[in-house]
Amino acid sequence: MSAIPDSKMAEASRRILSAKAEQFTESVIREMTRLAMKHGAVNLSQGFPDFAAPLEIKEAARQAIADDINQYAITWGAKALRDAIVEKFERTQGIRIDPEREITICCGSTEAMMSAMMAIINPGDEIVVFEPFYENYGPDAILSGATPRFVRMWPPAAGGADGSDWTYDEKELAAAFGPRTKAIIVNTPNNPTGKVFKRKELEFIRDLCVRWDAFCITDEIYEHILYDGSEHISMARIEGMRERTIVINGMSKTYSVTGWRVGWAIAPPEPTSAIRKVHDFLTVGAAAPLQQAGAIALASPQSYYDKLAASYGEKRERLLKILTSAGFTVFKPRGAYYIMTDIARFGFPDDVSFSKFLVEKVGVAVVPGSSFYSNVRDGASQVRFTFCKKESTLAAAEGRLAHLAEQIASN
Repeated sequence: MSAIPDSKMAEASRRILSAKAEQFTESVIREMTRLAMKHGAVNLSQGFPDFAAPLEIKEAARQAIADDINQYAITWGAKALRDAIVEKFERTQGIRIDPEREITICCGSTEAMMSAMMAIINPGDEIVVFEPFYENYGPDAILSGATPRFVRMWPPAAGGADGSDWTYDEKELAAAFGPRTKAIIVNTPNNPTGKVFKRKELEFIRDLCVRWDAFCITDEIYEHILYDGSEHISMARIEGMRERTIVINGMSKTYSVTGWRVGWAIAPPEPTSAIRKVHDFLTVGAAAPLQQAGAIALASPQSYYDKLAASYGEKRERLLKILTSAGFTVFKPRGAYYIMTDIARFGFPDDVSFSKFLVEKVGVAVVPGSSFYSNVRDGASQVRFTFCKKESTLAAAEGRLAHLAEQIASN
């Protein structure tokens, strides 16, 4: 029996694989972390804190395991955590939600987003997405069966040092909506830009959602990481949007536990019912002892959140200074813990070649800007840094980036 040629095997494989999976690549962010480990580079690419989580939260998780909270929680989430989310959302946003009918606990905010999109999307629906965007949103739309409609945001004047922020064209946003629009995704504070959407912007989006009978899915994972007097306003607070908003959030960023994978979706009862069904068959449920610890975390006093924002404010200034000294054009973020930069002055053909040079020759890992755009050319002169790192990590990056110019000259 003769062997089947490799080319025919590859062709047969393509026929049986999902066409959806062919439309996107693996995560560039996670790939850069692997490259950082391979080359011994300082990892300023992936947004995970490299410092300890709060002691009280870790102790709560240990106690939950000791108390044998080790079996399935109720599918849509442990009651203690759902009740804690209700209390916190009312305290921070002034909105009272029903823990029995409007909350679904998921395996991180990533699964919460996916469950929400699969719960509301039908074939032929469209999702409006601002770009640059967190890289999951495009694949999420494709996996749920929607067509993404991208709306470009532009960097602030003077890098944002004058108080300006990333902007978009209202006419372009309005043109992206239509009879097939099922939802718009709003990430505020935004990854990767650090933009914090203002009330006026949210009200403009509200008007479009009402006109076209669309949902707004808000990713609010960085809600407490704010600078320069910025205010986080959930779209659910905007008049007329309580019944149209699906809020995605989680423990990862606020409590420095990105590996715990505990997130949630807050939505009106009807979409919540659909979200819970999708969630049940995607993951069954998030880790029970970590949900118990989450209830303790969400009860943290306001002083914890104030200290968190102040600490990240100092780290932001630290990295802004490092990057400016190294020759980057920086865009000052108003929230989250990333800095987008322009690399045009360094003379590389694109962001990917620059990022490869930086991780291999300089020893600092970043994320190529093109991974945040639907058209890679739009991000070809940008890279993203993160500053959710301890001082020793930032100092190591500073030492390596101090020699960037001479290393480029000798390349």
